[in-house]
Amino acid sequence: MENQKIDKREKQDKIVGMFDDIASTYDLANRVLSMGIDKQWRKKGCNKAYEILNLKEIDQITDVACGTGDLLLYWREYAQKHNVDVKKFIGVDPSVGMLEVARKKIDFAEFLEGKAQELPIEDNSTEIISISYGIRNVVDRVEALHEFYRALKPGGIVVILEFTKQDRSGIVDKIVDFGMKNILPRIGGLISKNYEAYKYLPDSIEEFLTTEMLAKELEDVGLEMKYTKSFSMGISTLLIAQKPKAK
Repeated sequence: MENQKIDKREKQDKIVGMFDDIASTYDLANRVLSMGIDKQWRKKGCNKAYEILNLKEIDQITDVACGTGDLLLYWREYAQKHNVDVKKFIGVDPSVGMLEVARKKIDFAEFLEGKAQELPIEDNSTEIISISYGIRNVVDRVEALHEFYRALKPGGIVVILEFTKQDRSGIVDKIVDFGMKNILPRIGGLISKNYEAYKYLPDSIEEFLTTEMLAKELEDVGLEMKYTKSFSMGISTLLIAQKPKAK
């Protein structure tokens, strides 16, 4: 058991180190590799979350594995569009390199170093916890989901955007799969000078859960599934789950 903990910690540290290494080129690589479509995925996630939550005042939005802070920009943009008054934006990430970039880019949020499975957030303190393309990189994923439940206010929601594992059997699916496994690592490696980091992306998707499996894990920690939606031929998936309201 102790050896398993050490192995998990070493694996998590390796992933964090990889993101430290590519932090300075991360935004550029994302825009090039997704051709800007990732912006639309994030915007749709924020828009749908505000619709489901249906509040005009929010004390706190916590973006976990926030990276360089992209999603926080859209949380604020869509709060304004929905006339929602958000008191506090917080970004949490274990990568010091990513947080350095985020702090230079965003001046309206507080950024904290921390892991998804050990959130530096008080109990029942946040209406929204989001994690975009980061839950796949959390080694102790179930522990992280329990942490999300702990930190959420009753009635609060978890918003997950992720590359979930797909059954790719059609011609279009095979083309997408070829691009993810062969073209993406080459372009990402060229931009970041770290081929292994971008080879890790398709490998980690292949080893990850299906949408149904991830939804089941959310339900197992006590959250209620409210919404699932796939984008761009199933490349990206949005899941929204809610902590039961206090009785």
